Amino acid sequence: MSRQLGFTLVELVMVIVLLGIVATISVQFVALSTRGALDVSERQQRALHGVVISEQITREVREAFPLSVRENGECLEWLPVIAGTGYESLTTGPGFDEVSIVPFGRAVPAGARLVVYGYGSAQSDLYGTSNPGPVSPAIDAVADSSTTIKLFASHRFRERSPQQRLYAIASPVSICQVGPWLYRFNGYTASGSQPSAAVLNGGSGTREVMSANLVGGSFNLRVTPPSLRRAAVVNFEFELADRDGDETTRVSQEVQVRNVP
Repeated sequence: MSRQLGFTLVELVMVIVLLGIVATISVQFVALSTRGALDVSERQQRALHGVVISEQITREVREAFPLSVRENGECLEWLPVIAGTGYESLTTGPGFDEVSIVPFGRAVPAGARLVVYGYGSAQSDLYGTSNPGPVSPAIDAVADSSTTIKLFASHRFRERSPQQRLYAIASPVSICQVGPWLYRFNGYTASGSQPSAAVLNGGSGTREVMSANLVGGSFNLRVTPPSLRRAAVVNFEFELADRDGDETTRVSQEVQVRNVP
């Protein structure tokens, strides 16, 4: 009688068990590899997001009128410079509502204001409407080749610039953290006292989202005011949270304001 070859039940069970172990290890290896790749992708996205936010703030702050940059612990605020030039003569009688300038070289929209020097004034005066003062009322639109600026109302400038420098500035801009959100506010009315994040968030200005995943209270600010020898310096930092985990990415930046009155 010929001998029949085959597998015993024990051998089949052992093979099934071994295949199960191999399959389990393979699945775990693939899962861990996938999780690692996702973690790396999340870190890269947070890092890129941090760079974009930091660069946006840096570019805007560098174009601020340096004496106007201020912070209140939760918001950074400044007056953006639209254009700069030299003046031939500031407002004179009888109307005190015209300024003679060297052409800006670019158009300036109606509603902008003029600021001259300002080192002898309190910072709050730059946001106020004092007359005489360093900042004018709103102006008419100015063509790029115009040599005269017309003010909406009469005004006398309290100081003169040693280099006869004059700037056209826009309405204030603020960047604030509200919970996990980082907002950019603009289009609101300037005030001598810096508005809080809650006031801006409930106000009538424009609100733009810069980030939605900040760690609570991580937006820290420090402003070094300008002097006659150096420009203003702004330090800010914030921390971005992982949407699905507990990892965070901290970003820190120092910005030197370029404009010097």
